[in-house]
Amino acid sequence: QRTAELTRANARLEQEVQDRKEAQTQLRRQSEELARSNADLEQFAYIASHDLQEPLRKIRAFGDRLAGKYHDRLDDRGLDYLERMQSAAGRMQAMINELLTLSRVSTQALPFERTDLRELVREATADLEIRLEQTSGTIAIDPLPAADVDPVQIRQVFANLIGNALKFHREGIPPVVKVYTDPETEPSEEICRICISDNGIGFEEKYLDRIFNPFVRLHGRSEFEGSGIGLAICRKIIERHGGGITARSRPGEGTVFLLTLPRSHRKGEQGEHG
Repeated sequence: QRTAELTRANARLEQEVQDRKEAQTQLRRQSEELARSNADLEQFAYIASHDLQEPLRKIRAFGDRLAGKYHDRLDDRGLDYLERMQSAAGRMQAMINELLTLSRVSTQALPFERTDLRELVREATADLEIRLEQTSGTIAIDPLPAADVDPVQIRQVFANLIGNALKFHREGIPPVVKVYTDPETEPSEEICRICISDNGIGFEEKYLDRIFNPFVRLHGRSEFEGSGIGLAICRKIIERHGGGITARSRPGEGTVFLLTLPRSHRKGEQGEHG
């Protein structure tokens, strides 16, 4: 009986060793795949910042020359064509820059550091000062906790979300944006939940899963400018931090974006790909 028990114990140990070897092999493969993926992203970033941008810069430069030197020789239709060409080139350039930003969330990330989130919101708001004046908008910022974050990336998240709140406002109604901690959750030492609410046009929540995907637009380009990549960047940044992002909304009743972020990270832990 003792021999049989030892035999079974040895079999279990051998199986555990085999399982660990297989897990290590799978982890090594995933690491290699991640390295290849990051290399592909770096290659894309190089192409996007050089090979794709250069033709667009020439299109816009020669368009400017046409508009400046031959403006009087073009009829209304010619000027309209020129304006459309310049506008399309500008949108393409903005889209490439957004894709470049999306690809660099992981490959050019900075280490996490303890940061006052309210200060990041203030900095993001300062960058939106002109848009605030144009829309007669107001922003209220409640006290927010500190957390271990990449300050550049999280500032970008706040700037994107607040910028969207100012952009998607109802006609004739100045936008009102509020940034605060989620009152429906208990205070936690591990997790912070930040809400960014507005009184804008809102959207149907059946589109919630789609809005965080690249190039998804719920409104026509003629209604609202933008590339449709901003929310995808926000989600990738938040997920890199080990958090989550979602939203609550109704058409005509505004939107509330909810961010969940760990307040601390172990030393050396810098996100999924950091």
